[in-house]
Amino acid sequence: MSAKPTTKKFGKSTREVPAPSAKAQKWYPADDENEAKQVRKAIRSWAPRKSLQPGTVLILLAGRFRGKRVILLKALDQGVLLVTGPFKINGVPLRRVNSRYVIATSQKVDVSGLDAKKVEEIAQPKYFTAEKAKDKASEEAFFKQGEKAQKKQINSSRAADQKAVDKPLIGNIKKVDMLASYLASSFSLRKGDKPHEMAW
Repeated sequence: MSAKPTTKKFGKSTREVPAPSAKAQKWYPADDENEAKQVRKAIRSWAPRKSLQPGTVLILLAGRFRGKRVILLKALDQGVLLVTGPFKINGVPLRRVNSRYVIATSQKVDVSGLDAKKVEEIAQPKYFTAEKAKDKASEEAFFKQGEKAQKKQINSSRAADQKAVDKPLIGNIKKVDMLASYLASSFSLRKGDKPHEMAW
């Protein structure tokens, strides 16, 4: 049986106050109940900035190679860019970077000689997925090897892909005077430099 609403007087006016459906609890749980988080599943469409065109020289602002100048090969999905050093010039391999953490410069490199099929193959997400170790080292094997860190072996196919992409780029870079040394040098700011007034 549900309780009937009561009429209460507030100053000169009166109004009905609904009765409580149940008695208030005498105790409350000690831990808060975790509510399920709502995850946004809708994927937003992404369009690269006008300055992010293939062949543009970019400056990396974050990550292991921050401060390095790289060449943009292709804009991938969701704000990710495929770039290369080239490796022989500044040591930056083929890698993906977030478009938020790059500065696009006015300098461009001719990428017309690149193999489009090879770039498409490298642009696939599965190309960059790390290979998981199949067998975990046992405790005995761990102590036997001591403190010597094993060097990560580079896949021969990865090295071949790097050379295939870099070869036409290096040829075009050498045609432009001082471009190789420009790409090899790292970007930095000195005291008194004003980035907002610089021409990139």
